[in-house]
Amino acid sequence: MLPALRSPVRRIGRRTFDFDRQIAVMAIVNRTPDSFFDQGATFALDRAVEAAVAAAGDGADWVDIGGVPFAPGPELPAAEEAARVVPVVAALAQQSDVVISVDTFRPEVAERAIAAGASVINDTTGIHDPRVADVVAASEATLVITHSLAAPRQPSPRPHYDDIALEVADFLRDRVDFALSRGVPEERLIVDPGHDLNKNTVQTLELTRRLAEIASLGLPTLAAVSNKDFIGESLERDKPDRLAGSLAAATVSVMLGARIVRMHAVRESVDAMRMVEAILGWRAPADPRHNL
Repeated sequence: MLPALRSPVRRIGRRTFDFDRQIAVMAIVNRTPDSFFDQGATFALDRAVEAAVAAAGDGADWVDIGGVPFAPGPELPAAEEAARVVPVVAALAQQSDVVISVDTFRPEVAERAIAAGASVINDTTGIHDPRVADVVAASEATLVITHSLAAPRQPSPRPHYDDIALEVADFLRDRVDFALSRGVPEERLIVDPGHDLNKNTVQTLELTRRLAEIASLGLPTLAAVSNKDFIGESLERDKPDRLAGSLAAATVSVMLGARIVRMHAVRESVDAMRMVEAILGWRAPADPRHNL
């Protein structure tokens, strides 16, 4: 029995999801020269738009666009971050009804992205800047609240947890209450335990196998597991060779209650999640002919 959701049916952008019977696949487009996985492959505007449109064509339910990596690094002015992501949002919104999210912790960027067509703000800093919640509350957008410990783009060496799942759940519960207090309705909130974010591999593995404790908060849970270091270090695989581990981590996360998975390999991830839906009885087979 999977943890129950209080408001499983969500209208996000131009699409409706029933998270009691559906898994959303979130594709990733990073318009950065130093992104974690693709190392700048989609930094050029035309390449970023092309990748976003291709992800929608490959079956992604959702495309997450980022202009600043999570990893520690130099400050990037908000105007420059917006200049990276807003044109991609606008171009994708013109070409597809896919859900568009922007990975940002800045209210100025969030506001401009929503105006351009984004329907989700994916804040990996747990609403470090309270004005992000205010921007979302003033719109119809959804807010993803992610667990992380450090200030934006600052290091968090040797993170310590006495009980990681309990502490992550408590953090998310507190930040959800904060978002509610700023006027964001519960039906527009999603939580993310922050795989690898200020966590080492052993901690992330424990958090993953205890993901049901996060899903028990009653809000849709996002599992951003694709190609992360906990997979590479578990399997001793470099980034180009982590697809199998990523699909396994995503599948386990879904079986423990996640309803959105953030993935680099779109076609393979869509097939894996649609197969999970079919096995769970949420989705009819596309072409049932065998032994009929």
